[in-house]
Amino acid sequence: MARHIKKIILAFGFICSFQISSAQLGFSHEIGAFVGAVAFQSDFGIRNNFETNSGNTGIALGIVHYINFAYRADCNCYTTDTYFNDHFKIRSEISWNKTSLEHFGEWVEDSKNSIQADQLRAHTGEAQNWDIGMQLEYFPRSIRAFSAGAYSFAPFAAIGAHFVSFNPTVETTYGDGNPQNNANFYSYWSDVSNGDPFVSAESGSTWSVVSSVGTRYKLTPLSDLFVELRWQYYFDDFIDGLNHKLPSNKANDWNLWLNFGYIYYLD
Repeated sequence: MARHIKKIILAFGFICSFQISSAQLGFSHEIGAFVGAVAFQSDFGIRNNFETNSGNTGIALGIVHYINFAYRADCNCYTTDTYFNDHFKIRSEISWNKTSLEHFGEWVEDSKNSIQADQLRAHTGEAQNWDIGMQLEYFPRSIRAFSAGAYSFAPFAAIGAHFVSFNPTVETTYGDGNPQNNANFYSYWSDVSNGDPFVSAESGSTWSVVSSVGTRYKLTPLSDLFVELRWQYYFDDFIDGLNHKLPSNKANDWNLWLNFGYIYYLD
C-alpha cells in the first residue's frame, strides 16, 4: 500500500508543478469541493440488473482546482479573446470513493437453496479508491459572459484521466469464513479460473479514463454551485476484489458518479 501512496504523491507533485506554472502565466484559479454518490459496476451481482445497480452504491468526496484561461490574475483583466480561453478550463482533482458490495439478482433469491447460492449470499466486499487526475472541461456558452452574470447556468462536458490507488476488501461467511480459501466462494468461478486467483484483497494502482457532463449555477459573482454525472472506466478488473472468468465478465470495473459541489473564484 505504501508503494501506491508514493505514486499518488508523485502524481500530486506533478499536478502541483503544473498549477504553479500556470500561475506564473497569470491565469486565474478556482477551488472547490464536492460530495456525491457512486454506483459501482463490478463483477458483483448481475449485469444490467436494477437491484444490483441500486444496491451496490457508495459515497464520494473530492477537492477540485480549476485553471480559468478567460481571466488574468496578475492584471485583473480578461485574457486575449480566443475560443479556447472562453470555452475551456482545466480541472485537477483529488477524490475518494467507497462502496460496499454484495450479490443481488436471481441467483441469490430466497428460492435458491443450492450450495452456489449460499456461497454468493455469503460473499461481500468493499471497493475503496483514491483518485488524482486532470480533466479538460468544455463550456459551450461563453465563460466570460457567465462570469459577468449574463446567464445563470453554464453546462459543460469533460474528459480526462485519473491515477487510482485501490484497496478492496473481500469477506465471506461461508464454510470456514477464510477469504483466502477458494472453496468458500462460488464454485463455478474456480472451475474456469485455470488456477488463477479470482478474488483478491491486495491493494494496487491503475489508470482510468473519466468523462462527465454537468452544469454550473452562478451563486454569487465569485462562487458557483455545480452538479455532474461522471463515468469512470478502470484499466484493472480487481478494483472490487473480484475478477472471475465466466462469460458474464465482459469488461473491467467501472463507476458512475453523481456529484454536487461548490466552487470559489480565487482571483
